[in-house]
Amino acid sequence: MNEISPLRRRAGIAASLFAGSAVLAGAFGAHALRDRLGAESMAIWHTAVDYQFWHALALLGIACLAQSSNRGLRPALWAFVAGVLIFSGSLYALALGAPRWIGMLTPFGGLAFIIGWCCLLIAFAKARSD
Repeated sequence: MNEISPLRRRAGIAASLFAGSAVLAGAFGAHALRDRLGAESMAIWHTAVDYQFWHALALLGIACLAQSSNRGLRPALWAFVAGVLIFSGSLYALALGAPRWIGMLTPFGGLAFIIGWCCLLIAFAKARSD
């Protein structure tokens, strides 16, 4: 592979880790947890997997778009990483029986996702068109 910018590398690594672990989490939920968790907990697990996977794809998009001259994508990268860890992580924990107060963290992960999308909007709005 050719030399790539640090931003592209970080986004690609995060995308790969989150997408791969989302597939694993989805399979784990469908096979190992299906008979152990109730319908509500399985729905929470499924939501966590969905958001993790969609934002892994967003990170892959950042990896494809990132160039060393486009530093506007860096905040989006870190916001999406934080969102996956906080939003999906808290939902996984809740589904597995964590104390309900863990659910108070979930909106902060959602806010991180929103911030990431706003950062992408700003990066595209500031980008030069040829």
